[in-house]
Amino acid sequence: MLLGGGARAAYQVGVLKGIAQILPRRAPNPFPVVTGVSAGAVSALALAADSAHYRRAVHSLERVWREFRVAQVFRADAASMFQAGLHWLAALASGGLVAQAPHALFDNGPLWQLLGERLEFDRIPRGLAHGSLRAIGIAATSYEDGESVTYYDALAGVEPWRRAYRRGVRTPIALDHVMASLAIPFLFRPVRLADGFYGDGAMRQTSPLGSAVHLGAERLLVIGVAERRRETLAAQGPLPEPSYGRMFGFMLDSLFTDHVDADIERIALHNRAPGIRPIESMIIRPSRPLLPIALRHVARLPRSLRVLLRTIGAGGAAGTQLMSYLMFESAFTRDLIALGVEDALACADELSRFLGFDSARAPVSRR
Repeated sequence: MLLGGGARAAYQVGVLKGIAQILPRRAPNPFPVVTGVSAGAVSALALAADSAHYRRAVHSLERVWREFRVAQVFRADAASMFQAGLHWLAALASGGLVAQAPHALFDNGPLWQLLGERLEFDRIPRGLAHGSLRAIGIAATSYEDGESVTYYDALAGVEPWRRAYRRGVRTPIALDHVMASLAIPFLFRPVRLADGFYGDGAMRQTSPLGSAVHLGAERLLVIGVAERRRETLAAQGPLPEPSYGRMFGFMLDSLFTDHVDADIERIALHNRAPGIRPIESMIIRPSRPLLPIALRHVARLPRSLRVLLRTIGAGGAAGTQLMSYLMFESAFTRDLIALGVEDALACADELSRFLGFDSARAPVSRR
């Protein structure tokens, strides 16, 4: 299970790379069931598309993330920022009569193009037929009924499901599903799918691990993008009233991290019931705070984006939380990849047991 987190998802790529280094030479794909949400959906799709060659899939992912630039994700040049500002100003000044309010703060057209060129959706059926893949699930949120929808492709026998505020829909996975899962509210515009408009999959995902269980997973490796304890930077005196930018960063942090621990607790309660097949779980998160790392690289963001962030009160240390989700710059993503590799190797023995490559010892759970 690959959680969302914008640019922070580079950490997940590092963990996946570390796992590739841990695996025995001829080991099969360790993840026949893959689920992802938001930025994690991209990595999930890449793993599923090349499920018979785990190391190659991870290498391809790393190559993209190591060279990322903000301009590959959304238009952040001065002309685009100026045009967007004029559009917002005209909409506000005219009350929507002269110009309608924009659907999003950023134009993520470059990301549509990048993923359309790099993701090989037609290879998913091959993985299912080959047996190296059992299921792939991508979560998005419906603006029509407020439900969390997992679009999935899987082997025969995995039936669609419906629970409170969430459901699973079998369909061939396409670029639109991934982009809908990535559509962070206010930042990127919603995506129209067959039955309405959809946005970021983390918004109404009250049970982030549930889709993997429905798809047949018996052991859940969860890769998060934030440390367990809420990240903060050392305060220099009393903090002022939170700005819009700071509140928005806090909202994104809550969006991407708040439901996982509750789901892990529900699984622990599930395992106590007599006669129930136990579901084992292990979660890997950053061992060090990501905000200080982001703060070191603020100057690498495009100047026009830094001006915009400063305008909404997300400049300097107060806006680091928001900036850490938008910092699609190679210096930052490379640091996160390195941290992910380090964290995976630090628990190499436990990972090997959990993934079943040490038959002498049973897999264990890790919180």
